[in-house]
Amino acid sequence: MTGRLLDTDPELAYEHAQAAVRRAGRIDVVREAAGIAAYRLGHYAEALRELRTVRRLNGSSEHLPLMADAERGLGRPERALDLARSPEAETLDAQGRTELALVVAGARVDLGQAEAALAVLDSVPARDVRSAELRHRVSEVRADVLQALGRTDESAALRAVLGEPEDEIVVVDLEEDEESDDALTDDAEPDGEPAEAGGTEPTSVSDELPTDTDPDDGLEPPASTTPVDEVVDGEETR
Repeated sequence: MTGRLLDTDPELAYEHAQAAVRRAGRIDVVREAAGIAAYRLGHYAEALRELRTVRRLNGSSEHLPLMADAERGLGRPERALDLARSPEAETLDAQGRTELALVVAGARVDLGQAEAALAVLDSVPARDVRSAELRHRVSEVRADVLQALGRTDESAALRAVLGEPEDEIVVVDLEEDEESDDALTDDAEPDGEPAEAGGTEPTSVSDELPTDTDPDDGLEPPASTTPVDEVVDGEETR
C-alpha cells in the first residue's frame, strides 16, 4: 500500500509504512518503504535514519542518492558531496550514478558553485541515462543550473522544449520471447554454462570529485559488520 499510494497520497503512504515498521521493523524492505515515504514528505532526518538502517540490514547502498539529497534537504550540501565521494558510490548502477550526479549538481549550486554543477552534468555518460523520465530530469536540473549561471535565455529555451516526460511503451511478443528462450538455450556452452557476455560496466559519473572521504561524514560500514540485532526500535546502536 505504501508503494501504491506514494504518488497519489504520500501522507497515507507514510502511515502505512509506519504501521509496517511497528509490525516488522527488522525487515529491510519495510524500513526501505518507511525511508522513502519519509523522504517524499520532506522528513529528511527520519529518511536518513531509515535508509541507514536498510544499509545495515542488507549491505546495499542503492539508496545513496536519496540519502545525499536528504542531507541537502537538511541544509548540509557538504555532506551530500561526502556521500558522493564515498566508496559506496562506486557500487551504484547506471541509474544510481545518474541520480547521484543530479544530487551533486544541486549541492554544488547550493554552495554557489554553478560552474562545477554544470561540469558534473556534462560528465554523465549518455548511455547511463536510459529512460525518458531520467533524461527529462537531467534536462530540468540543467535548466536550473543554467538559470543559476545567469544564462536565462538558454535555460528558458531548454524548458520550452521539455514538456512532460515521454511514456515509454514496450510491446512484448510472447511467441517471439519463447523463440528467444530456445535460442538462448541453444547458445549455451557444452558444459551447461551460458555463453560469456561481452561489454563492460560504465564508470562513475562524479570523476570531478576527489576520492577521499571525510571521517566525519556519518557513514557507517556496510551491513556485514553490524548484526541485525543492533537495530532496535528504528534507531541505530552506536
